[in-house]
Amino acid sequence: MTLWHFFPLSPLNTLACENDATCGSPRWIGRSLSCVCIKRKGAYERIWGNLTPLQEERLKRLRQRTQVSFDSSRRDHQEALKSLWYATYPDQELHGLISDQWKEMGWQGRDPSTDFRGAGFISLENLLFFAKTFSVSFQRLLNKAGGKRATWEYPFAVAGVNITFMIMQMLQLHSFAVGAGGCWAQHAVKSRNFVRSVFTQMLSEDEWAFDVLYCVAFMVMDKQWLEKNASYMEFNDVLKSTRAQLERELLLDDVLRIEDMPSFSLLS
Repeated sequence: MTLWHFFPLSPLNTLACENDATCGSPRWIGRSLSCVCIKRKGAYERIWGNLTPLQEERLKRLRQRTQVSFDSSRRDHQEALKSLWYATYPDQELHGLISDQWKEMGWQGRDPSTDFRGAGFISLENLLFFAKTFSVSFQRLLNKAGGKRATWEYPFAVAGVNITFMIMQMLQLHSFAVGAGGCWAQHAVKSRNFVRSVFTQMLSEDEWAFDVLYCVAFMVMDKQWLEKNASYMEFNDVLKSTRAQLERELLLDDVLRIEDMPSFSLLS
């Protein structure tokens, strides 16, 4: 029985794009990925209108990434999964894409592809980005190093999939819509989600903003897990408090980049 899909996760359909082989894949395994938003001290002035070609392209690519399902028959998806294994366990040979070895990483069974159904291929990309970019922090969380740990800990990899989905919900990525001429769709214009507005400005500055935010979120989640002395069945509550912490930090006056967030200092 699947216990770790805490959100109403459902299979995602791959969004058609011009280059199906690389759609949604960042450059480090393939390829990757702005609202015009001005952040002022103590307030937010949002300017909605035509996006620049760069802004429109980055939003489009990020949205495409969130809609690509993991497909075990695709060679690039298979290679990404293998890359995750060897980035995690560089000295341990992988016996197959379906193997009991995957349970060591915190997947629910022998076939990790079944756990990607909720958040799609981007959740694998996020884990791989974390493993390669902040390897020390990645290994600490993987091995549950530091702090007083619960007898029934959260499974590392599946927790990562849930974090990806949480961030997509927080940023309302599935409600992004760009109309003719790069204009925001009406429902986006009416949105009062300042967090999303701030993030899209960050994305215009850094195409890896989503991936870096994921790494920060994982660290915040683990920190709150320890502070709350949480155990397996409390993961949902920890994830909710993690989201609240991320939202607070993103709305701080002096946070203009993900790297400016106070919790970014947790990464190493």
